[in-house]
Amino acid sequence: MKNLLELRDEIDVIDKQIVALYQQRMQIAAEVAEYKIETGKKVFDKDREMEKLATLSALGDSAFNRHGIRELFEQIMSISRKRQYQLMTEHGIYEKPDFEELDTLDYKNARIVFQGTEGAYTQLALKQYFGEDAGNSYHVETWRDAMEAIARGDADYAVLPIENSSAGIVSENYDLMVEYGHCIVGEQIIKIEHALLGVPGAKLSDITDVYSHPQALMQCARYLEGHREWEKHSLKNTAMAAQKVREDGMRHKAAIASRITAEIYGLDVLEEGIQDNKQNATRFIIVTGKHVFTRKANKISICFEGAHETGSLYHMLSHLIYNGINMDHIESRPLPERNWEYRFFVDFEGNLNDPAVQNALRGLSEETTRLQILGNYEA
Repeated sequence: MKNLLELRDEIDVIDKQIVALYQQRMQIAAEVAEYKIETGKKVFDKDREMEKLATLSALGDSAFNRHGIRELFEQIMSISRKRQYQLMTEHGIYEKPDFEELDTLDYKNARIVFQGTEGAYTQLALKQYFGEDAGNSYHVETWRDAMEAIARGDADYAVLPIENSSAGIVSENYDLMVEYGHCIVGEQIIKIEHALLGVPGAKLSDITDVYSHPQALMQCARYLEGHREWEKHSLKNTAMAAQKVREDGMRHKAAIASRITAEIYGLDVLEEGIQDNKQNATRFIIVTGKHVFTRKANKISICFEGAHETGSLYHMLSHLIYNGINMDHIESRPLPERNWEYRFFVDFEGNLNDPAVQNALRGLSEETTRLQILGNYEA
């Protein structure tokens, strides 16, 4: 029986042979790329690869080896495609996305829409992002209304919440981005500090009903758990909740909203900092109807759909890995009328002018069933 060192020596010899053969194969793959560049053939030929994988895996002498051979050559072929995409980009063969590059975005005199009413957290994000240029802003009742305002040309920009550090994503807005095809041109993160607000003179012991946005109620779950006797009511916005409590004028009703909202609607702050996470924050996106990006943009948001099969998501994300791109975030949303199939939303670092980004997007566009660039913006 051979000892461990002898066996390892044999493996080392075989590994060197594999490396040499791999590099030889990659050289031939580069020649294939040159041929495809000359002839205009697509890199990804799924039927050819499926036939090749079936032929190679059949050479295995056991079920385990057949599976392993298939997995090994799936990776080799995937790497080969990525090298071909790189070579095509180096030759200047790249279909640029339908985005206009600008030096800067001009927000002066822009019409800006937000969902809610005066004092909403979205309005606070709007003011922080646009600053002095936020004077020409107005509010609508729903997030869809905000997207419609852009689609009709009634507004230049909309501000939408997309994710909270405690309650997670605002799923409706992910879906609306896909539906409307608008473009993300910026983001604003604001700290969310919830307070319990009541009419002047109300006391904590008076409260029986609490109103707020569903996300705000979720973000204050532990606090509300300590007051199980209170009945919780969901409204479309925290500021709307404060407005309702003020208009109803009843001591037993309270709203969960910001301290600034209390000042706007003349309410008393019964308790402050009632959110579960004291570092609670919400990320808002700035959306426009034009597909534009700036030279300083350093974050890209995309969504894609892939084949509903083993390893599909891994192969999609590998285009980022092999191009050295750092992924910041990934989410999934179910596809309408296709049970248990999903659309994936990914944020990653980069600019649409970066060769690495172009390589990754080329690979994704060829190997997904649908790819949509949601925006390239400064983070």
